[in-house]
Amino acid sequence: MVVTLLGSADSLDRQSGRRGDSNYLTGLLASPLSRFTVLSDLTPLVFAPRDSGSQPTIWLPASELDAEQPLNATVLFLGVCRTTHAAHFALEMSPDTAARLAAGNGVQPTVDFRTLASSGELPSCDIAHAGLARSLFAWHNSAFFCGWCGSATMAIDGGWKRRCNACAREAFPRLDPVVIMLVTDGERCILAHEPRYRERMYSCPAGYIEPGEDIAHAVARETFEELGLTVIDVAIFSSQPWPFPHSLMIGCVARCTPGPVTLDPTEILDARWFTRREATHLLANTHPEGLWVPGPQAIAHHLIQRFAGGE
Repeated sequence: MVVTLLGSADSLDRQSGRRGDSNYLTGLLASPLSRFTVLSDLTPLVFAPRDSGSQPTIWLPASELDAEQPLNATVLFLGVCRTTHAAHFALEMSPDTAARLAAGNGVQPTVDFRTLASSGELPSCDIAHAGLARSLFAWHNSAFFCGWCGSATMAIDGGWKRRCNACAREAFPRLDPVVIMLVTDGERCILAHEPRYRERMYSCPAGYIEPGEDIAHAVARETFEELGLTVIDVAIFSSQPWPFPHSLMIGCVARCTPGPVTLDPTEILDARWFTRREATHLLANTHPEGLWVPGPQAIAHHLIQRFAGGE
């Protein structure tokens, strides 16, 4: 089961069999149907609707891009829309260039991508596509040099690959698998408050899958390291792309044996057991202590919701 909580990127055909054809991509770039999303500091620009009643958008035709931003810069090919057959691309601008573009196109105030994803301001598919662009650019920005010989690399295949100019070694977009788990003793679930969280927010513990581990082993290890609890059973619930910067969240339900909670103070500031009734209050923002959990844009919300509903 896959839950694409940031929306679905399936509306774009990524054309994996053709994106290595430079002539094909050049033709798409020149098409008046093609649309571009613009990122600055990995944050998409949101353009105000031109017609009353229309939604804001992250897409512009090439004709409306700032003339000082050449299309021969790094432009990522995201795919071709399955319904309109228009090609969709992403490009990254410097803050100064983005400001000039914004001045002429009614750009809305820039907010961080997490806030944008949870605001409901954009269609879910636009959020998914912006997240895809963000993940790809985050990888490109860290892969300018070959990890094998240290020489400069160049983007190829529409930005889905980089090749070393010296040794021809190829590199592919990075993806980091992360387990996030609803840990329960059957009647209660334990949620944690991490140092990076906003005040009074609690969520499911999570951690990266390490080499040599499968999903269940990663869940058991992270639960024991962070909470001191022993997991006896793991079930996979769903998965979610999470572009911060390029993770795949694998949502699990972990059943643990009763025992004392021992926190890893470098990772967890506090952890508490919650009944199903209390979890319902957390989801509704009606907890008597003002505690709350991530919104529906995050897989943790759905894991907690599943527990609160008795599953």
